[in-house]
Amino acid sequence: MPLNALLDIKLSVPDPDELIAFWVGLGLELTAPGILGTTERPSQLRVDAGNYRHVAEVVLACDSEDDLVVIMTNLATLGIDATVRDGVLRCRDPLADHEIRIEVADQAALAPPSSRQRNRPGSLERENRRSSVVMGGHGAVPRRVGHVVFGTPDVAASTRFYRDGLGLLVSDAITDGIGTFLRCTPDHHNIFLMPAPIPCMNHYALEMDDVDAIGLAGMKVVADNPEATVFGPGRHLIGSNQFWYLLDPAGGMFEFFSDMDQITDAERWDAEQRRDDWDPVIAAWQPAPPKDDFFLPSDWEAIAKARDAAGR
Repeated sequence: MPLNALLDIKLSVPDPDELIAFWVGLGLELTAPGILGTTERPSQLRVDAGNYRHVAEVVLACDSEDDLVVIMTNLATLGIDATVRDGVLRCRDPLADHEIRIEVADQAALAPPSSRQRNRPGSLERENRRSSVVMGGHGAVPRRVGHVVFGTPDVAASTRFYRDGLGLLVSDAITDGIGTFLRCTPDHHNIFLMPAPIPCMNHYALEMDDVDAIGLAGMKVVADNPEATVFGPGRHLIGSNQFWYLLDPAGGMFEFFSDMDQITDAERWDAEQRRDDWDPVIAAWQPAPPKDDFFLPSDWEAIAKARDAAGR
């Protein structure tokens, strides 16, 4: 696999300052104008002004300039134009029309979270003291942007672009081509493609240290907006990640996630775990069914009109 990282994404929204303030309040750092990240990875989520909410750019990484040439050749086979200049490949998603940028880069490693003692049946690790979670000593800051999910009117065509053109690997698929989970890192998925009447962002996702960090951060969101929850908390079946889906101030859905399946041996995964015939079961456990926004943004018709006005 020539790709090795999802470096960041750029969101365009009508009020970028509001969205930036939202994420700064949840612990991301404003590392440069319009750029949110962390000390370890300064650029993870870029925000700029746009007439409607959408992903404007996805930035990926590869190992060498030879990889860029391979990707450009693969894209040409699909009839998709790309340019390579100064160690950067640029092309556009042929359906969604957002820009794809691929750089020769290595992604900074993340420091593991501090270990936390837990009490479980038959195993007492924390005796005679309270958990750091309830005493305010547990971090609940997003660690990284892990994946982005796109709705597409042609899942098969979008899959060809990301798999055959860009070189992402398929981890799993939902039966009858309803959805495709693709990766460019050990994460089970960095991009998921699902059906929608128009090309649109379904959600973007930020990894947290654990389920307690998900809960603590999610509670901050619903404290300001009690209607923010779309789905969760719960644990997905495909990918195994714990989740909580919420709405940001721009109306975009995002996910706090943790404990996702990690694929370090592609051949073993494909032989023992991968399935291309999953039923569309969303979660192994969940408190209640998701709201309609989970499947399609409630304002998708307004997004469609804005895309038409922009010539997309």
